[in-house]
Amino acid sequence: MSDGTSVAGVSATREVDVRTARHVLAASFLAWMLDACDFFIVLFTLDNVADGFGVPLEDVLWAPTLTLMTRPIGAFLCGRSADRFGRKPTLICTIVVYSLIEVMSAFSPSIGVFLACRALFGVALGGVWGVGTSLVMESVPKSWRGTASGLLQAGYPAGYLLASLMFLLLPVLGWRGLFILGGVAIVSAVYVGLRVPESPEWLARSRTEKPVGLWTVVRGHMALSAFAVAVMTMFNFMSHGSQDLYPKLFLAIERHIPHDHVTMIVVCYNIAAISGGLFFGWLSQRLGRSRTIMLAALLVLPILPLWTLPHSLLWLTVGAVCIQFCIQGAWGVVPAYLSELSPASVRATFPGVAYQLGNLIAASNALIQHHLAGVFGKGLPPALMLVVGGASLTLFLLLMVDARIGLSVRKAVGE
Repeated sequence: MSDGTSVAGVSATREVDVRTARHVLAASFLAWMLDACDFFIVLFTLDNVADGFGVPLEDVLWAPTLTLMTRPIGAFLCGRSADRFGRKPTLICTIVVYSLIEVMSAFSPSIGVFLACRALFGVALGGVWGVGTSLVMESVPKSWRGTASGLLQAGYPAGYLLASLMFLLLPVLGWRGLFILGGVAIVSAVYVGLRVPESPEWLARSRTEKPVGLWTVVRGHMALSAFAVAVMTMFNFMSHGSQDLYPKLFLAIERHIPHDHVTMIVVCYNIAAISGGLFFGWLSQRLGRSRTIMLAALLVLPILPLWTLPHSLLWLTVGAVCIQFCIQGAWGVVPAYLSELSPASVRATFPGVAYQLGNLIAASNALIQHHLAGVFGKGLPPALMLVVGGASLTLFLLLMVDARIGLSVRKAVGE
């Protein structure tokens, strides 16, 4: 009788844990998806914002650049807050801040104020990922980490997909109305507050360990820190190099694809990106994190011509679907990879700062690709292939080093 009661109790506990883990994963996914959506709204409305303020397109291109440049500040501030005061309250505050800044952007009276808002938005944007990732990886069962990593990172292309659907409302709402609508992201803060508990690992450590400074950790792990930033730089050049200028400047302006067909292509390749993140995240639980990222990065290279050279709608769609499946598939491993790479005492800070420093280095992507297109004199295709292909190959080589000499000092679950 007592054995039966014990088994039932364990079963009930596991059920509660699984239910709690699902809420944590859903809330973190929602926060990252809506954050990404608010970022991509800018990329879809670059020319509309330029027309609205009566400035050249090049001036508005500073909006995504400034957002990327300020993300490391948010990763550090929010990460330190989460490591000191808890994942949950920090995540709630960060969501509220980026939602309010998105609405403030809509009411900008000048391009200067708009760019300032986008710089501030980058601070909040940089904070969400690291805090949400640490909360998820410390709350879900270890056997879930690969799949949870893919699902969490799928929030980014899901946000891109949501932004592309919202863009259909541009004729009705105008670009300012889209930014106001983006402020609805604040509802995810309510969800976190009501349904998500604090990280059990953080609670346990906060009772027994004194806070450790990030610089102390970096000094003790210089090679590891440099490696993590280099890896995330390549990841960000892959992602932003394949997305930032692609829908508006390449598809719409260079290939003369109608607005509704651009939206269709974006929807298709973001569905592929979500699928890729889930697939490669799941695969990393069996193949290992490094080897899975290497496989996805290597698969990008032969797809580059199919992605950029066609003129037909069909083949442009096929190329975009294939390349985003692989690029965002590699990204699907990142939350688990960086969390397992990170010292436990700074798990909310180290992954986020490494990620966002990589973003900072890659922040000039749009300007670089725009410049290269002029240098080559053949439009964007050579610039897109050079940046994305170079980043993919470099990432493959970096992860080969990781797999061979074990810089990461950790083993993937299941290896």
